[in-house]
Amino acid sequence: MRLSPDQLIFWQFGLVQLNATIVFTWILMAVLVLGAALVTRRLSDGENRSPWQNLLEILVTGINQQITDIGLAQPLKYLPFLGTLFLFVAASSLSSIVPMFEPPTGSLSTTVALAVCVFVAVPLYGIEARGVGGYLKSYIEPTFIMLPFNIISEVSRTLALAVRLFGNMMSGAMIVGILISITPLLFPIVMTALGLLTGMVQAYIFSILAAVYIAAAARKSQTRPIPKTKQPAAA
Repeated sequence: MRLSPDQLIFWQFGLVQLNATIVFTWILMAVLVLGAALVTRRLSDGENRSPWQNLLEILVTGINQQITDIGLAQPLKYLPFLGTLFLFVAASSLSSIVPMFEPPTGSLSTTVALAVCVFVAVPLYGIEARGVGGYLKSYIEPTFIMLPFNIISEVSRTLALAVRLFGNMMSGAMIVGILISITPLLFPIVMTALGLLTGMVQAYIFSILAAVYIAAAARKSQTRPIPKTKQPAAA
């Protein structure tokens, strides 16, 4: 039993290799791009909407609302990045029911790549919202002593994102594989359904954590000037 799709190599030339993680990621990306093109090619503003358009609008509205609830004032600006993260992880989880297809998120290299995307996006959005000086100043708040701790926090939470997603996806696939070998009828179906639910939850958690990190980086200083009190008139 393979612990990761990285172990399945389709082609190799020296140090360059094409493993299952790369191939399945390309396939999943192609399916998402093709599906988006097919759904959005005939969008309608009237009542005659296709079921796929209704599903897409529900999905986009839900993600947009979640971004707003996190505290980001302009959710449409963050929707492409956060929505893509959610869709990729969710589609990867759903693809586990396809025979011979191994979810790319079952590989640590994929989850690390997704976490690195969040790691890069957080300062970019933070600098856009607060400026270079305002964002860098957040690393020394409330005092300069917090600088190394804030840097460690940035790195550690990126590692936590990658390991959490990888661990949950890999463990689900391993449990299903073990149960198939022991009881090949009932339990694998139940565990597959549970694995799909867990995968969707992980997609939600991953995208929500990314939104929280971005919201923290883009949040402006909450300090406000003390309003001047009106002096009482002299008697």
